[in-house]
Amino acid sequence: MAESGPFRSSASAVQLSGRLLCWSLAAAMASAAADASLHPHLRWWGAVWPLPWWSACLAALAWVVLRAREKAHRMPPQDSARSDWEQAA
Repeated sequence: MAESGPFRSSASAVQLSGRLLCWSLAAAMASAAADASLHPHLRWWGAVWPLPWWSACLAALAWVVLRAREKAHRMPPQDSARSDWEQAA
């Protein structure tokens, strides 16, 4: 029986980190747009608006590491047929 839950395999960790990357990029773009168009004069805004950009960088780093780990643990195909990548070359 397959495990259920958000952390059932390394593939789901890759998917979760990819989703986190997308959402942090969306939040970063929204905060940059708000900063550029609204020019908020709040004291805390200067410290808060770059946070989504930092989280996007961290999420991208996590995604790269998890994706590389996923690809390293993937078994090569056992058949002798040439893959699409080999035929393209």
